[in-house]
Amino acid sequence: MSSTHSTYRSFDAEKIVETTASLERRIAERFGDAGLRKIAAELNQVAREAVVRSQAIREPIVSVRVGIWTVVIAIIALIGFITPRSKLDWHNFVQSSDFLQNFDAGLESFVLLGAALLSLVTVESRFKRNRALKAIHELRAMAHIIDMHQLTKDPERITRSGPSTASSPRRSLTPFELGRYLDYCSELLSLASKIGAVYVQDFPDPTALAAADQLATLTNDLSRTIWQKIMILDIATGPESQPASSPAEPRTTVAADTPREGASVPKLGG
Repeated sequence: MSSTHSTYRSFDAEKIVETTASLERRIAERFGDAGLRKIAAELNQVAREAVVRSQAIREPIVSVRVGIWTVVIAIIALIGFITPRSKLDWHNFVQSSDFLQNFDAGLESFVLLGAALLSLVTVESRFKRNRALKAIHELRAMAHIIDMHQLTKDPERITRSGPSTASSPRRSLTPFELGRYLDYCSELLSLASKIGAVYVQDFPDPTALAAADQLATLTNDLSRTIWQKIMILDIATGPESQPASSPAEPRTTVAADTPREGASVPKLGG
């Protein structure tokens, strides 16, 4: 039983790859070679790269560690070599009128040396942090691109017909297709957030964790806007707009695209 429970205590990056691939196929089957399918394909590629990147972040960087400890040992050896040859008369040093000034200068030197050693020791962690932040930044950009794809998908155009202008976006989706399109956007945002969590799962760096949390907040906010459109569409068209013969598609995510408490969740299938 313990092995079964352990599978639900960590992210399996391979499962996320499978989920993004499944979502890409669903979008392709529904909308063909639309721009949203290309975004889904790119997100699937990012998920595959996350498997390799997160593994590299978890593992120690041997070359960096060897270089750091070589410099540290060299500094310690240099101090050990210079100190016995300084021929410092400690009695005269203590009795000197410049004792406090010399002591302050020596203390400052030791503090600076300690800071330099600490900076060297944390080089590997900072190197890994930069990798994680770069990957999470890519996911933030993708989240905004996904949101751009749903900006013109306005459900009010279905209930309020009016003249279009020369620059009006082309709207050819039926109410059912529009609902599925918006739902796919919400799922893509949720998956982008989950990919970001993969990078910090085994790398609990405070800065990287904060970036992953900010990504999750961003995708949740964007998804909330999409769910408002879905609920408007559901209220405007009613359940009769859903084709009875269309099989329901399984939802790939829940957390990032759950509507506010008390809101009625539209039953979109297929």
